[in-house]
Amino acid sequence: MADQTHVLFVEDDDVIREATQLALERDGFAVTAMPDGVSGLEAFRTNRPDIALLDVMVPGMDGVSLCRRIRDESTVPVIMLSARADSIDVVLGLEAGADDYVTKPFDGAVLVARIRAVLRRFGHASGGERGVDEADTAATGGVLAFGDLAVDTDGMEVRRAGQPVALTPTEMRLLLEFSSAPGTVLSRDKLLERVWDYGWGGDTRVVDVHVQRLRQKIGQDRIETVRGFGYKLKA
Repeated sequence: MADQTHVLFVEDDDVIREATQLALERDGFAVTAMPDGVSGLEAFRTNRPDIALLDVMVPGMDGVSLCRRIRDESTVPVIMLSARADSIDVVLGLEAGADDYVTKPFDGAVLVARIRAVLRRFGHASGGERGVDEADTAATGGVLAFGDLAVDTDGMEVRRAGQPVALTPTEMRLLLEFSSAPGTVLSRDKLLERVWDYGWGGDTRVVDVHVQRLRQKIGQDRIETVRGFGYKLKA
């Protein structure tokens, strides 16, 4: 298991859980599958997986609450699984700290592709504690300053008014895209391609919620919405 990517999969439907576990294992993943949120949290703390797949509607502790508990302890990537693409649960999951979501029913190949895309942008290492892969970032070395915001692209650190700002790897990659081109409008599709590694059109709610989360940490006015086009970082 040490040489395999370790996936925590929390799903209460026995058929989906077992079938998905087998499919992931065939693709070379090590999988710990749990039927509810409480056992899922225990498994996370015991095994420290590289990525977590959480169904929104699981008993004991729902997937959104479980995601929030995981995010309190780790920056490990989280993908939410939701039965309805238009459900408010999708947005709640992203607001709780999830990095992406997949709609059920899903094709096994699609799920594997999304897992690998997330791991690529996180710079996969055991336990998911390594942050952004510096070789893949848009910004080059140095400290970039935007008002009271300082972005250290070598140390992968952010400070606001001299105080450290804790960002998830996805939030850091998003900020690096903005800081590499301050004042330039970046479309949601472009951000999906660069930050989420989507080679196709994805759900722009993922971008919107992450921008909202980033604003809460670096300042609500630092990232400007350009209606009909996208977002830009104020220089």
